[in-house]
Amino acid sequence: MQLPEELFQWGPVRWRKHLESYCDAHNLEASWQLGLTLMTLLGLWVLGHTALSVSPLLSLPISCVAGGFIIRTFVIQHDCGHLAFFSNRRANYLVGRFISVITLVPFDHWRVMHARHHATSGNLEGRGTGDIDTLTVAEYQALPRMQRIGYRIYRHPLVLLGIGPFYFFVLKQRLPFGHPLPWRRGIRSVLWTNLAIAGLWAGLIALYGWQQFLWLYVPTIMSAGAIGVYLFYVQHQYPEAYWRRRDSWTFTEAALHGSSYLKLPRSLHWLTGNIAYHHVHHLCSRIPSYRLSECLKAEPLLQEANALGFWQSFKTLRLSLWDEAQECMVSFSAMRARLAAESA
Repeated sequence: MQLPEELFQWGPVRWRKHLESYCDAHNLEASWQLGLTLMTLLGLWVLGHTALSVSPLLSLPISCVAGGFIIRTFVIQHDCGHLAFFSNRRANYLVGRFISVITLVPFDHWRVMHARHHATSGNLEGRGTGDIDTLTVAEYQALPRMQRIGYRIYRHPLVLLGIGPFYFFVLKQRLPFGHPLPWRRGIRSVLWTNLAIAGLWAGLIALYGWQQFLWLYVPTIMSAGAIGVYLFYVQHQYPEAYWRRRDSWTFTEAALHGSSYLKLPRSLHWLTGNIAYHHVHHLCSRIPSYRLSECLKAEPLLQEANALGFWQSFKTLRLSLWDEAQECMVSFSAMRARLAAESA
């Protein structure tokens, strides 16, 4: 995916002028988006419960669709974390904290972690906060054997999209450790979210019974987690991605080179809150998700940047290492082939 050279001839002032014209939040539109998403999610839960009384298998596809709406809910929380969804800071905080009970991600804790991701995306010295662990070829080769095996397991698609999302969303987010917030604020954010989640779960179990609750809830959360991790993965892990050492890293290049434009069917763009226009989002995180497509369409150069087809994106799952020499993501097999050729 070769980026048009004109993109890098603009300069910060021209970029800022173009992007800032789309940063104004529309509160009426935001309220409509929020209400439609939550009401649809509630409707799918009721529909899934009705289908469950007919056949347990009939409820599974409904739960998977509900998982898609959990992702849409999370994108709204994500916008609130950037203070972009509503024009009012307090409204963003209140809505973000409220829907974190649905997404299972403590709002205040995640908001700070994600801000660090934006500030360090593509920076090899800034890895480890809000991103998928990525090693360079040299770093991987320097690891002891057992750590290499551990990294290969971690990067396997079944772990990234199966065990990983469950661990990250259901388990890790429940623990008040490793957060960048001041100690008391961090613990308060996590514990209050946990308490609200426990109350929601208790209410649903009391209403439906624990067996029906698990049958409806677990597939919803697992599908949402898999979709969410996959989207985040393909937004930053593709052949011509961007990783640089701190002295040669720049914010604009990291946004344009290191964030993909995942081309989805229009319905999936809507369902995922336009987050697939990720290069635009990284250029300016204050643009509300419901205005990202408007910003993209207004500038043809952005439509050519890092375009990644839907089916093409699945091929990126085999990419696991950053090759600094070739400046591209490579698979384990490609790494072995290159090293064998060099040593021959």
